[in-house]
Amino acid sequence: MKLNKVDEKVYKTLKAEGKELTLQELTDKTGEPLKKVFKSLKKFFEHEIIETKARKYSLTGKDPAAKEEEPKPEPKE
Repeated sequence: MKLNKVDEKVYKTLKAEGKELTLQELTDKTGEPLKKVFKSLKKFFEHEIIETKARKYSLTGKDPAAKEEEPKPEPKE
């Protein structure tokens, strides 16, 4: 998954804080506009990099820089 500058800021902030943060807290800590932070969160959620509970976001432990592996075809006998 390719990260833009806002994605990187959001990811690094969540990682550094090590706890659940709300959208407003992420906006305040990154200094980025709310709409851009939300787009990053949406992208991370779609790739299962973050999880959400009661409107608070936290990392799942999955690395966004890791390439997604495609399923290997079964060997034919």
